Amino acid sequence: MAKSAAAAPAFPKLSLPVMPPYPPMEAKAVAQIPSGAGWLYEPKWDGFRVLAFRDGDTVALQSKAGQPLTRYFPELVAGLLRLTPKTFVIDGEIVILENGKLSFDDLLMRIHPAESRVRKLAEQTPARILAFDLLVDDRGKDLTATPLSERRERLQSMLKGIRKTDVVEISPASRDRDEAQGWMKDYGKIGCDGVVAKLADEPYHSGDRDAMQKIKRLRTADCVVGGFRYASGDSGTIGSLLLGLYDDAGKLDHVGFTSSFTAEERAGLTKIVEPLKGGSGFSGRAPGGPSRWSTERTGEWEPLKPELVCEVRYDHFSGGRFRHGTKLLRWRPDKKPRQCTFDQL
Repeated sequence: MAKSAAAAPAFPKLSLPVMPPYPPMEAKAVAQIPSGAGWLYEPKWDGFRVLAFRDGDTVALQSKAGQPLTRYFPELVAGLLRLTPKTFVIDGEIVILENGKLSFDDLLMRIHPAESRVRKLAEQTPARILAFDLLVDDRGKDLTATPLSERRERLQSMLKGIRKTDVVEISPASRDRDEAQGWMKDYGKIGCDGVVAKLADEPYHSGDRDAMQKIKRLRTADCVVGGFRYASGDSGTIGSLLLGLYDDAGKLDHVGFTSSFTAEERAGLTKIVEPLKGGSGFSGRAPGGPSRWSTERTGEWEPLKPELVCEVRYDHFSGGRFRHGTKLLRWRPDKKPRQCTFDQL
């Protein structure tokens, strides 16, 4: 159902050829980095996508979903106002560095209703914008119809005198596929989520996925199955496996779950898992109650003897947990449960 005019995001009045809310260009997920002369590669950062608008003394920050982010990042607003160009629309990623690594958890903490809390966090963990595209230049010209290669050149020219103390820096880009492949490993250490490939001769594809592809890093971890939950409405079928890793003190901490099983796999899981019921389960941090995002999970779970080890694929790990559900890849009978520690992450 379409939103009413009263429910529309509250952005300030601007006089720009591109105005918020403006749908940013999106990416199609693919398995491999594409090859060919027509591609421009960029690191895929683990942050908040942002369109940054400046019109004289007014700045607006828009999320990928078209919502205002301005109030949550006062240090970015102040920093963008200090830049020499007084007019622009930049496409980029808001990131926060913590101990040399990008911290998505610190970004999430910014989405807070209390202004005093937001300003305190802005001082403690200041954010930056990694810029990778320019939609409107410093002369107020709409660049969305021009090729990406030209937009990148205009972005670099506009931000040529950027300093390390400024809140904006230009995200790397390359036409070399081998270099992009190296980013998967090198930048992965600080928070690269993968690689983005864009067609260099294409205009800005607002709201569609026709000119950009994303290739995520394949991340795997060996985990102990410390418990499980039965599927909702069917007490005889396994709904999810609860995953654990051993901490430095030798305690098994709950770190997430995996539930992406086919019907056939679920039937086989029951035979594997149920014989281990009644074990010690998690000796450290245990699973919490029901998830607010799902009606099929309950707070009840069955502890297991910590003997099963499985390899899972995951997207993100932060705050001591897999941020999303993981995918079960295979069982690891060759691996001892005590070898499943946080060190592998």
